[in-house]
Amino acid sequence: MTSLTETVELNNGVTMPRLGLGTWLIPDDAVAAVVRTALEAGYRHLDTAQAYGNERGVGEGLRASGLARESVFVTTKLAAEAKDYASATAAIDGSLTALGLAEIDLMLIHSPEPWADWRNGEHYFAGNLEAWRALEDAQAAGKLRAIGVSNFEPVDLENLLTHGRVRPAVNQVLAHIGNWPRAVIDDDRAHGIVTEAYSPVAHGAMLNEPTIVAMAARYGVGVAQLALRFCLQKGLVPLPKSTSPAHLAANLALDFEIAPADMATLEALRFADYGQDRAFPVYSGK
Repeated sequence: MTSLTETVELNNGVTMPRLGLGTWLIPDDAVAAVVRTALEAGYRHLDTAQAYGNERGVGEGLRASGLARESVFVTTKLAAEAKDYASATAAIDGSLTALGLAEIDLMLIHSPEPWADWRNGEHYFAGNLEAWRALEDAQAAGKLRAIGVSNFEPVDLENLLTHGRVRPAVNQVLAHIGNWPRAVIDDDRAHGIVTEAYSPVAHGAMLNEPTIVAMAARYGVGVAQLALRFCLQKGLVPLPKSTSPAHLAANLALDFEIAPADMATLEALRFADYGQDRAFPVYSGK
């Protein structure tokens, strides 16, 4: 089984590669070169967001690769602050323009809450339904092939499942060895929703964890490779980020199998110390 050829079918029949390239914190003027290098290495799934400020560069890198548009799966995310139909609709069109695409493969609501109000108890049910209706209409208009969410908890998903017209295809969440949101993943699976894992290497937080380092050495792979293989074997779609050509290539070399006992050991680990990255809402521990 290889990460280059393995795909997952979303609940609307769209096929998505099982591993993607994350582009968070890669500046717009640098991301085109990274995207092109990744596509040359074999990646066929690109993940960006309005909040990343690099959609234009991602689109430039895709075009510079010379690959056929239909051979590359492109995901972007609706700004977390877009909680009304008009602003969400305008933002969707803005992403199409920035990326330079006639159609986006997957678009997600980036967060159920605006970032300034992350996990403070308000779920923004009405606003998320407005944003979801905008995504549904854009999908019906042929602008988006699939739609989904990011950072949604089961209660947030239930709001869309109960009141929306289209079932979310994907929920992209923070998930990695040491911080495994089992309840969210189980709820996604129960509703036929694919879970994507952002920061699958814990934004670097696991690189010196002794158990993981020792196990990776035993398998003859790097820590990042072990982390990505873990996510794949758990049925998730990992989205590693790197700007290094060597690391980009290594993150695709996942043709090994973690033994069941080792999978259990990794799943039992608990850590979530993201150091200075705790300043970002998703790593804050809320």
